[in-house]
Amino acid sequence: MKRKKWNRLLVSALCLAMFLLLLGGCKQKKSDQEGDIPDNSVESNTETTDGVNTAQNYKAGTYTAEAEGREGLIKVEVTFSDTEITDIKILSQSETEGLGDEALNTIKGKVLDGQTLAVDAVSGATQSSNGLLAAIEDAVKQADGDVAALKANAAEKENEGKVEELSADVAVIGAGASGVSAAVTAADEGAKVIIIEKTAVIGGASNLSWAGKFYNSSAALENGVKVEVEKEIADWIVNNHWRVDSAAIRQYVTKSGETYDWLAEKGYQTTFINFNGEQLHVLPSYESRQEILIKMLKESVEKGGGQVLTETTGKKLLTNESGDVIGVSAEKADGTTVEITAKSVILATGGYAANAEMVKEYFGFEGINGGLGQNIGEGLKMAWEAGAKVPDNIGGQMLHQTLARATEDLKKEYDPFKASYPLMTTYLPNFMNVGPSGARFRDEAATLTAVAAANTSAFNGPYHLVIVSKSQLELLEKNGMSGVNAPGLPGMPPEFYADFTDQYTLDNPWTDVQKVFDAMVENGDGYKGNTIEELVENAGMDAETFTAAYDNYMEAVKTGKDTEFGKSKDYLFPMGEEGPYYAVIAEINNLGSVGGLLVNKDFKVLNDSRVPIKGLYAVGLESEGVLFNDTYVGNGVGIGYSFTSGRLGGENAAAYALDK
Repeated sequence: MKRKKWNRLLVSALCLAMFLLLLGGCKQKKSDQEGDIPDNSVESNTETTDGVNTAQNYKAGTYTAEAEGREGLIKVEVTFSDTEITDIKILSQSETEGLGDEALNTIKGKVLDGQTLAVDAVSGATQSSNGLLAAIEDAVKQADGDVAALKANAAEKENEGKVEELSADVAVIGAGASGVSAAVTAADEGAKVIIIEKTAVIGGASNLSWAGKFYNSSAALENGVKVEVEKEIADWIVNNHWRVDSAAIRQYVTKSGETYDWLAEKGYQTTFINFNGEQLHVLPSYESRQEILIKMLKESVEKGGGQVLTETTGKKLLTNESGDVIGVSAEKADGTTVEITAKSVILATGGYAANAEMVKEYFGFEGINGGLGQNIGEGLKMAWEAGAKVPDNIGGQMLHQTLARATEDLKKEYDPFKASYPLMTTYLPNFMNVGPSGARFRDEAATLTAVAAANTSAFNGPYHLVIVSKSQLELLEKNGMSGVNAPGLPGMPPEFYADFTDQYTLDNPWTDVQKVFDAMVENGDGYKGNTIEELVENAGMDAETFTAAYDNYMEAVKTGKDTEFGKSKDYLFPMGEEGPYYAVIAEINNLGSVGGLLVNKDFKVLNDSRVPIKGLYAVGLESEGVLFNDTYVGNGVGIGYSFTSGRLGGENAAAYALDK
């Protein structure tokens, strides 16, 4: 089954699961941070790998081309002389602001400087990078250029083999929310800090997040919303089956409120909202976040004599004869090896959710990665190689939104509202849900709660099917969602319906709904059968399994009593007796892995004997497994914990370094 790329899924996931919540609406505004963060980009040449210049003959002129990126089409205008690519203009794109869009500029520069298509994708923005390269390749073909020669004309890394030696009190690996917080705090404590980041972007997933939870912050208390701390802690521990570090939970619940004030003092102002009783704090505007974090690093890390190195990837933790961590070996984009010696090292890398093999191995999940593409587990592997314990609860993931495979291709044929018809059915409790085998697996009311919807589906396979009948489609076409007694608007992340807010009402008719569902099937993103039996065959379900589930469901609809799953009669809606029937393929979005290292309350990484490895600390995602059992279930905890663990971990790492 083909997998579908998803438009800005990350932002709303944090909105509801609240950790990296859902990708925000795609922006075309570019942020220019040149001069703020060191540019370690590769400078290419026009020689092949064997040192022979590759001459090109083009049909001079300007050509337009387009190709699919991560978030949509990337359209370019490429100008050629007789022998060179002289200019590349990006006419339109909708890639993730602060990551995908900056990757496009990086790739553009490398192609022009090196006169080559043999350019590595920007870390964390592979689909965006490859989309631009594909569009440029199309233009090259139009200009009668030799694509094969340009792809063979690989630019060498100019400083490959060069070693640069640096020293610091504290080295931080990763410049997301937790890494920046750790670096800033450590610098404020008087430590010289070097922070490295494998991408060109500061902020990581926090640039795409929506809101975090800072318990009993001054803003929450001012608004009369107070959490009963002891009850919150006790319930948290019980709900995670006691397989957590209760001291770590207590520290987060009691200390995170201070983080709200700390961030505000640093210029990173969040806004408190009472989200159905939850204490959530909306992050600053998407456009301003990276700029604020860069300013924080300048005023603390750089002011204290430290450095910020982007496009620099950690490769190995340095240890002494006793096994203490004494630094990190990293590699810049130009091939330079950087050996950083430090008295303490803080891992603030982003987990392994983009490493499909690791996710499958540790969690058995084969759904969609909605997190950042650079998070492939390098930080964890470095720590494990240095003796860190692999936790007993390894594998937890942050599963959130439900996705319909059909959406992206349908948007090429229909307006966003119509293209989202199949998606909206996956968020309503009124339709029958079955797993790949055809077995019904839940009370479909679970679709009303994001985390419940995601985890119940993922527990039953890489996707599930939403069964919709002709009579139900007819009611949707006539009366909209109110026609099938929808209890309310689908609980989709706001960015999913940002393009059709005016149409997003319960009684707006779903015009052309059967045509849209037929297009879904034609695109290979769902199934159709004129009879139930034909649907079963086309969808590859087990006939006996589905028939039993279907018969039981029809009986529940008839009697109003769901003896298998206890679904409310309010949601048991008839399917009618006539085909066609459709099955919408629904998948689950994974925003990030949870944990992978065992830490104590000081954020010191523990070894197999559960004893701290001297000099090694971990904050953010890599350390989050101490809060949850097997999967993330917190609202706003992810981003709140990232800032809080970074703040506290930075203080501890600095204290250790300065005492040595």
